[in-house]
Amino acid sequence: MDFSLTDEQKMVQQTVRDFVNRELIPLEGDVLRNEREGRPGISQEKVVELQQKAKEMGFWGINTPEEYGGADLGPMMTAIITMEIAHTFVPFTFGGSADNILYYCNEEQKQRYLIPTINGERRSCFALTEPGAGSDVANIKMSAVKDGDSWILNGEKVFITNGNEADFTMVFAVTDPAKGARGGVTCFLVDREMGWTSSYIPTMGDWGPASLYFENVRVPEKNILGEPGHGLELGMQWIGAGRWRIPAGAIGTAERALQMGIDYAKERVSMGHPIAEYQAIQWMIADSHVEIEATRWLVLHAAWQAEQGMDSRHTSSIAKLYGANMANHVIDRVMQIHGGMGYTKELPIERWYRLVRLYRIFEGTDEIQRYIISRNLLRGHVKLGEALR
Repeated sequence: MDFSLTDEQKMVQQTVRDFVNRELIPLEGDVLRNEREGRPGISQEKVVELQQKAKEMGFWGINTPEEYGGADLGPMMTAIITMEIAHTFVPFTFGGSADNILYYCNEEQKQRYLIPTINGERRSCFALTEPGAGSDVANIKMSAVKDGDSWILNGEKVFITNGNEADFTMVFAVTDPAKGARGGVTCFLVDREMGWTSSYIPTMGDWGPASLYFENVRVPEKNILGEPGHGLELGMQWIGAGRWRIPAGAIGTAERALQMGIDYAKERVSMGHPIAEYQAIQWMIADSHVEIEATRWLVLHAAWQAEQGMDSRHTSSIAKLYGANMANHVIDRVMQIHGGMGYTKELPIERWYRLVRLYRIFEGTDEIQRYIISRNLLRGHVKLGEALR
């Protein structure tokens, strides 16, 4: 086994790290001030400017196929890049990407949805969750009733990322109640101008999701994404593709926070000594480092499986469960190390404290990950020690 990064991976890691240190971290003070005053942390214009700078360096569409102008770096590189980007809380993502299920568009749909999204001309959102169907996605109630060569959609979606900013949505609705979730749910591409509306949902973190409302929204038959009745399969592909990316981001955030904790512990003097000399502080630092490193290898294992074309769902659930809790543990310890200062809005620690709590909820709660992991073991789909064989 060789656990070292390749020369190419090291080069990408260092290039992204330099970009974060040079272009993003200097903006953190502005982001904190803007958010305290109720403004977006960074303007969309600034995001586009930064994305263009990154594009000049070759970071455009990191998972987009080359035929669409992307770099197509693959899961391993994506995991490494995600860890580095998450060292800052400046809300930035590389441009040139589109949701993985948009590649199921037919040729005509690609021209209207996929290509403009990759080019940054359109913004999408993925709408599956409903007020009564979160983790239980098979229980969605939004209806789609055939009317000539169109479908009439009625229902509500909730906690939709980018739902307020998107100009079209990939929305899932029941088209054949008799067949249930496995054959009666269809995915539709629905432009905002077709009639759906959205409202902002305030949260404890910087995630600002939306509720989406569909009241007799007429959608042409040609706007079905993929095959009718196979919507839930697309939905699971979208969800599964992102699970190991969440703990990858958690690593970057926890590393940055822990370094702040280490630096502060060496500077802060209490009872005549730097607090770094006290065992209570040393153990918090040690435990945090161990958990970060454990998460790193869980994430890289899941990403490696995905890159090899293997089924990475089980390992992704393990990484998601452990990594989400790791981030919460580390940020809590770092706040404790900083004491009262950690609780203020002068530092980003309280911001991270609110942000990482979401990791245990979205893209599958802790409870759902435990259900998946235990089910695979109990049914014999995965055997103990199998990863080492």
